[in-house]
Order: sequence, then structure tokens, then C-alpha cells
Amino acid sequence: MLSNSEPMRLTLFSITFLALGTVVPAATPELRPSPTVPQAAAEQGKDVVHQLNNAFAKVFEIVAPSVVIIEVSKKADNETSAFEDLFFQGPPDQNNPRRPQQDLQPIQSEGSGFIVRPDGYIFTNFHVVEAADKIDVKLKDGRDFTAKIVGTDEKTDIAVIKIDAKDLPFAQLGDSDAVRVGQFAFAIGAPFKLDYTFTYGVISGKGRSKLLPTSGYSISDYLQTDASINPGNSGGPLCDIDGKVIGMNTLINGINRGLGFAIPSNMAREIGDELIAGRKITRPWLGIRIETLGDDPSIRDLFKGIDKGVVVRTIEADAPAYKSDLRPFDVITQVDANAVSSDSQLQHEILKKKIGQKVELTVWRKGQTLKVPVTTGELPNEISRASNEPARPPQEGKQESGKFGLQVQELSKEMVQRFKLGVQKGVIVTDVADNSLAAQQGIEREDVITEVDGRPVTDVKSFREALSKSDPKKGVLLYLDRKGSKTFAVLKAEGGDAPPDQ
Repeated sequence: MLSNSEPMRLTLFSITFLALGTVVPAATPELRPSPTVPQAAAEQGKDVVHQLNNAFAKVFEIVAPSVVIIEVSKKADNETSAFEDLFFQGPPDQNNPRRPQQDLQPIQSEGSGFIVRPDGYIFTNFHVVEAADKIDVKLKDGRDFTAKIVGTDEKTDIAVIKIDAKDLPFAQLGDSDAVRVGQFAFAIGAPFKLDYTFTYGVISGKGRSKLLPTSGYSISDYLQTDASINPGNSGGPLCDIDGKVIGMNTLINGINRGLGFAIPSNMAREIGDELIAGRKITRPWLGIRIETLGDDPSIRDLFKGIDKGVVVRTIEADAPAYKSDLRPFDVITQVDANAVSSDSQLQHEILKKKIGQKVELTVWRKGQTLKVPVTTGELPNEISRASNEPARPPQEGKQESGKFGLQVQELSKEMVQRFKLGVQKGVIVTDVADNSLAAQQGIEREDVITEVDGRPVTDVKSFREALSKSDPKKGVLLYLDRKGSKTFAVLKAEGGDAPPDQ
């Protein structure tokens, strides 16, 4: 087979033979393509690649000794084992007697972490060590230790554990606020039990929030990276090119999709230091569930005259905001003198405050601007919620508003006491038709309707009169009391037509 240059060589030989009349071949010069890159530039390029190669390897050499592999043992779940027993063996009978239950084996899982102090303090994720009966820690040099939990913060998914050792290699924490999108990022951990796996990528984004369902309360603003992060990387470090930890790997969005998330190192440092010092993590809150104005396009037309702000969806029962003049459907535009235009901004402003500190909210309410003072409280560990399937109120004397799919009944003193309601007047929802407007807006049985489009509701008659004056094409605003929490719903006919009676 001929090479690309061989046809040219044959042509030169033929010309020489014809000219001289002899069979002695002439010396044929070797034709080479002209180089597109000068030799000096090529060597310089190699030098850059070698420098980058050495820099990457150096990151691993610096950080890996401070990275630990965490093996956790938890008690097995009796209920899960019984389910599996039934699934594989079938129900017991004469032909299939139940075999004696085997001894439950502990559940084992693996994660990562990194040493932050030479006396054995280690940062990792809360979910890595949650409910652990035993925590084993393996170091890069092969040593094994049993660790104890120093403290945890579930809301940020940060935990501190400790091993009994001294003079340990420890990681240097960088400044996550200074991280730039596009810079190199490196992850070290134990994905799929492949210890000390090293991957690299870039910082793909900053300030990512609301990645987990947390009832609207999201604290961390995560770093996003396309460095390969998989199960087992949780709790391990995300580093920069200097070998400093800029984040703690904690979340992935699908395996090998290039969507990994890390808790910023500044937050890990702040929470971790508090846990090491033995202090309880407390946070201020107002007790409101919020959304950015415009996130729900179905109600955007009801906020004429305001472009930016944060809508108060719900005020929790007995929360600080419940004791103030704040109302559902209010739009918060400022916290003290600081403007807020998103739910994340509002939450960050409140997190800056101290528990028990008074803040002044600037509120837009139906075209008017108000100042509403609220004193912050302490964020509870658990926020009580009304049951998804509340007990049905008695059906006697029920009244129906067919076009919205609601059945309501007058509120009696006996109902107020029986269902421990937070209001004395209104109508109680006794049933919600499937696929109705009311069901689509999340109205539930036991909700108490107290207002319709700003008109007070004291009984069924006033409720029906208020509905008759409302316009479902524009949207009917209902104020609700739900197990003591204040919220709202907007019933709006789709396509501009009023819904038919059912």
C-alpha cells in the first residue's frame, strides 16, 4: 500500500529516466510537509501541559493524606426484613411454613470525610453518619480508627466526628466566597468503594439553592461542579488548584451526569467550628413560607402595581409572624433597609439577624405600602404540619359551592374545640371534589375559610354572598386557617371561562 508521499516520488523518478536515457535512478529528495507549528512553540506547549499535569498530581499529593474513608454500621430494619421475607417466600401455609427469621445483619455504608485539625477532628456529611451504631475511619497511610460523633447539623447536612490520634495531616480550608465559575475543581473520595478516587472538572455554578425538599427552608447555597461525583464521595473535599478545600461534596443529580454539588467551605467552617466548640446550632426565623413574586404565573395578575418582592404564602401556627400584623398574600419588598426580590434573598437577610431581634418588613398589601414589625424567633427542629388526610368534619347541614368543587359548613363552637381550630368564625371545608379548582389549589378538608376577596366570612350565607360578587375569571382570593396556620388559595377559571356547576 502506498503512502501519501509515494505518488510524488514515482513521478520524479520517471522524469529523470527519460532525460538521461539511463536506468541509473537519480537521487530523489524527500518531500516533507511544512510544519504548521514552530518547533519552539511546540516544545513550549509541551511544557505548559507538563506543568498542568504536575499541578493536578500535586493537588492529590497535598490533599489525599487528609482525606478519610468512613465506614458506617447501622442496625437492620425488622420491618424491611419481614417485607423481603414475604416477597421472596410468599405467605406461610401448610405447604410453605415460615422459616425461622435469620439474624439481622447490620447495614453497612461508606462515605468520605477530611481531617481539619491535627488532633483528629473530621468534617463529613450528616447523612453519612446519621443513625450510625459504629463509625470506622480509614486513613491514607492504612491506619484504622473508631470515631465518635462530636456534633451534627441536619439542616446544612454537616457533621463533625473525631478519632483519637495526634499529629495528623489536615486539610487547608479555602475561601469559598472567592471561588470563580470556570476555575478547576478536584474531588477526592470513595465512590462505589473505590477508595481515594481523584476526579477533576470545573466550578459550573455558585449559589445553587432549593436542591432538596426542605419545606421551603433552604440554608446552603451550593457550589456546582462537573467533576465526577458519585455515591461514596459524600463528605469528601472539593479542592482548588492550590490544594485548598473549597467545598464538601454532598449531592449528585443522577450518576455520571456532571451535576455535583458541594457545601461551601466557609459554611462548613462556620458550622463545624460551632459543633467542635460544643455549641448548639440555632437560627432565627419568622415562621413564613414564601415564594418569589412571579414564580406562580396563575396569581401574578392579582398583584397589579408591584413588580418585585416576596409573596407570603403561609404563616405558621404560633410562629413569630403569626403574632404580628403580617398576612398571607402580602408581598415583602424590604427587610429593614435592604431590598429583597427573591425568597432566597429574604431568607438570607433573616439569617443575619439574632434570635429575639426586631426587624421591620416593608410590605405591599393590595396597593398600599405598610411597615410591619416582627420579632424573630428560634427555628424549631420540626415544623408541625397539618395531616394530608385530616379526619372528616361531620356532614350535617353542609352547603355546596358546586362550581369550585367545595362543600362547606358553618363553624360551631363544638367544631372549634373538637378540631382545635385557630379561629372562631368562618366556614369549614367538609369535602373537596376530585380534579376541581379547589383540589388543584390544595384546599383541604378542615380548612376554615375566613375571607373571600377581602370580604369577611362569618357563616355560610356571607360565604355564598361573597362568592356571588367574585369574578373567577380574574381569580377568587380565599384566606384560610389550616390547623392554626394562615394561608391563601386563588380559585381561577382556566381559559377565562367560569367553571360550570357540578
